Amino acid sequence: MINLKTPGEIKKMRVSGQAVAQVLQILKQEIRPGITTGQLNSIAEEEAKKRNAIAVFKNYPHPRGMRPFPGAICASINEEVVHGIPGKRKLQEGDIISIDFGVIVDGFAGDAAITVAVGEVKPEIMQLIRVTEEALMKGIEQAQAGNRLGAVSHTVQTYAENAGFSVVRDYVGHGIGRKMHEDPPVPNYGKAERGPALQVGMALAIEPMVNLGTYSVYTKGDEWTVVTRDGKHSAHFEHTIVVGEQGPEILTLI
Repeated sequence: MINLKTPGEIKKMRVSGQAVAQVLQILKQEIRPGITTGQLNSIAEEEAKKRNAIAVFKNYPHPRGMRPFPGAICASINEEVVHGIPGKRKLQEGDIISIDFGVIVDGFAGDAAITVAVGEVKPEIMQLIRVTEEALMKGIEQAQAGNRLGAVSHTVQTYAENAGFSVVRDYVGHGIGRKMHEDPPVPNYGKAERGPALQVGMALAIEPMVNLGTYSVYTKGDEWTVVTRDGKHSAHFEHTIVVGEQGPEILTLI
């Protein structure tokens, strides 16, 4: 866990956060029917280099010792929840794609994710995307010094479930700082009074993964791609934030 003690440390986190946000904005503009996830990955790598940013996901170690992650972005389509491997697959009208991207700039990490509709999608899918992003923002509002981390988790879960969706249990957000993944884990579910007390300077990556159907998921044979067990769509949004004296500051928001 990192607590950012100096204005210089927070400034560096802002730089890495803005690099992530800018690259995701560029990728969002490139999403269209016919483009491949591999092409999006190449764009992300090029844009990271322009910003002197290390794309952290590429060659990221597998938690169980399998092959490292091969892409600079996670590109997860439709029923794919997280960790989709970019490659030759072409986006089609009516798909949704979640792109997760992280970098390190000058020793500090930034991490964010977006879900984007490819052309026109069904109204219930658009609602899933909207509610997931809103759940993230509602959760971030609770990242106040003195609150328990569970206040963030509980708010995300309550908002998503009240809209008729389910929140993934198997994957959670995380602390972030000099490394991409640090303590504490940041679940998207749970009781408001649980977890560590939030302190000024704590940096967190909050990332709801919300499903149209059941929250149950499994990992495909490629050892990385996580999909919904019932084959229904999933959406994913993420921001890196730091707890400030006046409330949370979103570092990956343009």
